[in-house]
This record gives sequence, C-alpha cells and structure tokens, in this order.
Amino acid sequence: MEFGEAKNKFIQTWGALGSQWGINKTMAQIHALLMVAPEALSMEEIMEELHISRGNASMNLRALMDWGIVYKELKPGERREFFVSEKDLDELAVKIAQERSRREIKPALKVLKDVSSFSDQDNSAEAKSFREQTAKLYDFVLKADNMIEKVTEHKDNWIARLVMKIMR
Repeated sequence: MEFGEAKNKFIQTWGALGSQWGINKTMAQIHALLMVAPEALSMEEIMEELHISRGNASMNLRALMDWGIVYKELKPGERREFFVSEKDLDELAVKIAQERSRREIKPALKVLKDVSSFSDQDNSAEAKSFREQTAKLYDFVLKADNMIEKVTEHKDNWIARLVMKIMR
C-alpha cells in the first residue's frame, strides 16, 4: 500500500468511526486529516484534500474547535487561517471524554433524575418498579460520569495516572 492510499484509508475509516461516536463523518475526516498532518493546514487545503465545500469545512472546523481538539494557528505573513489538531493522544482522549460527558451523559442524568422522582401519587406496582429502576439507572450513570471526571483530571489524580499507566 502506498502512502496516499494508506492516508486516504485512515481518513475514510476514522470518518466512518466518527458516526459511531456521535459525530458526523466529515467532522471526523477533518479531524483525521489534521491529526496526521505534519503541520497546520488551511481551510482551502482541507477542502481540496477532502473534496468538501467551504461551508461544510467551516462548520465542522468550528465544531472541532468547540470540542477543544482543533486549534487555529497563525502563520506570520499569512492572511489565511490554519488549523492543527491536538497531537497528544492522552489529552485528546481526555477532551473527547469531557465533551461527550457534557453533551450526552449530563443531559441523560437530568432526564433520569426527573423521571425517577416524579411526584405522581401512583403507587401501583408498575409505577414503583419504574421509580426504582430509573433511580438505579441514575445512580449507575452518575457513578460512571464521576469516574470519567476523575480519570479526565489525570494530571493531578493518582488513580487516573495509574489507569493511564496500565493502559499503555
């Protein structure tokens, strides 16, 4: 396999995986391209490489910056904007976990808390079972979210440093 083919295969595969992680394919492809790029790329270079429109590139770059995994980089004498991806894989994992918690887990926790503590006077077996099960689910998801928070604070957390060491 030649370099160009390997690079394209990586970008396409990362893009397909992105949809399984809850982000769109183009956003994941832009991230993949920037992750393996040896230096910052302009929006025009990204558009050309991935055959996407300016609007699509702009929208997805903005989303990647919101996630905190892509940054603008200034080049002296250049009027164009350049973009670079977080290259530290530990830091990348932390930022993705934090963003997924904010976007997915926290809203789910709010819903679980609301539905498990409804104030209806229904004391039927079905209502009691519903309250119990959703309360248990809330507790489980809360513990998982707390664990994610502890692990993502790994720079100052001995447990997280140990987990990261084990994973290597």
